[in-house]
Amino acid sequence: MIAFVFWLLIAPFCAADTLKVATFNTELFRDGPGLLLRDIQRGEDPQVRAVVGQIAALAPDVIALQGIDFDLENRALVALAGALEQAGVSYPYRFAAPPNAGRATEVDLDGDGTLGGPGDAQGYGRFFGQGSMALLSHFPIVTDKVEDFSSLLWRDLPDALLPERNGAPFPSAESLAVQRLSSHGHWVVPIEHPEIGRIHLLTYHASPPVFDGPEDRNGRRNHDETAFWSHYLGGTFGTPPPGRFVLLGDANLDPDRGDGLRSAIQGLVADPRLQDPLPGQPTVDWPQTGPMRVDYVLPSADWTVSDAGIAPIDPAASRHALVWVTLAR
Repeated sequence: MIAFVFWLLIAPFCAADTLKVATFNTELFRDGPGLLLRDIQRGEDPQVRAVVGQIAALAPDVIALQGIDFDLENRALVALAGALEQAGVSYPYRFAAPPNAGRATEVDLDGDGTLGGPGDAQGYGRFFGQGSMALLSHFPIVTDKVEDFSSLLWRDLPDALLPERNGAPFPSAESLAVQRLSSHGHWVVPIEHPEIGRIHLLTYHASPPVFDGPEDRNGRRNHDETAFWSHYLGGTFGTPPPGRFVLLGDANLDPDRGDGLRSAIQGLVADPRLQDPLPGQPTVDWPQTGPMRVDYVLPSADWTVSDAGIAPIDPAASRHALVWVTLAR
């Protein structure tokens, strides 16, 4: 009994030296702008309620969200944070940046011979911001130090696997001159932990490696969106984080099965600068493929991993699971 009381007394102080970080493709995308905000504000949408319930049950300190619609004033994200607060978990710090999803161009990027479709946006989307990314945090986000690599051109990635057809750029040299690498975004976001100090979150959401032709445009882009992080950690795009960091998000690729070019994700999970606390464990259940691992939380090697898990998939919320890791310095 004495030992139990002692644990209750010291538990809050132990927790102060830890960080529970999670990633979750919520699939909270809608068919038009403003509809997600409407659904959150009404408080009756079953998917929104299920997503809120899953996040509130785990209550991570920081969570990267994918599949959530972006708006310029972040009203949907603020509304989601409000719903989470009503469910008992507070995220006073939030971040989202203008994404590539639905960012219109005047070029035929997907090679279908027409202009203005969702595949001609920098990242697939029926409207600007559809199914984007965001971060929610208990701890302050250092917004003026965020690095956003979302405008990087695909062709400017070293060793880029640019698509070709019959030896010519696909769909055209004009398209590859404007095509960005990120289908949604690549962010490096610092947060300030009161005990641990500054921690960098490296997050992204890659394109699915399917829904294309023999030129394998989507498969090649998916590969290169993950390969970006190896280049970043190697110093190709500035100075990598000097201290502890966590790489997390939806790579849209399993290292061992399914379609896609797996070398980049295989290299990432085996990178000695990173840890893989949940190797081989599926995080999504698609009817076409069955269980696969596509969502990742990969802490830097200098962390101590005290716990990790994959929440049971709730089909009412998303086909993806919420993936989390608890870290200590």
